[in-house]
Amino acid sequence: MKKLAPIFFLLVLISCGVTVNYDYEKNTDFSKYKSYSYFSNMNTGLSELDSNRFFNALDDAMALKGFTLSEDSDFIINIESSTYQEAQSSSSVGVGVGSGGGGISVGIPIGQESLMRQIVFDFVDATTNQLFWQAISSEADVPRDNPEEREEKFRQVVTKVLEGFPPKKK
Repeated sequence: MKKLAPIFFLLVLISCGVTVNYDYEKNTDFSKYKSYSYFSNMNTGLSELDSNRFFNALDDAMALKGFTLSEDSDFIINIESSTYQEAQSSSSVGVGVGSGGGGISVGIPIGQESLMRQIVFDFVDATTNQLFWQAISSEADVPRDNPEEREEKFRQVVTKVLEGFPPKKK
């Protein structure tokens, strides 16, 4: 059974994938953006340890895309994270007891509410202070006790989000 636990965890991790919605200013010249920084008064909604993991993953992914972290940057990144309970599905099993004209029945819900995390990525032009690109990621927030697993999950989220930056020309 202990050998099956890592396989089960991996299946849960894969089945609870990250979904991302993108929006951007269609007239933006994305080629002018080479460097980035972070808003100084950002409230990420993450713990200090998770914030450090998240920003390490984001810095690594931005570097792979050719962007540099700089105090005098072309754009500024703001991150906001929140967790919420996803409504329980309406699936239930009915159990009834009765006889000859009367009875009672009870619906027993199947499944459980799941904790979800949403992270909003806002990219703002440093010169005009205008939002030019936004991504909103959603994922099941499975509690993880292991720092390595938490770090890996943030890397997965950041990688998935940055697949859409800069947007592909049509």
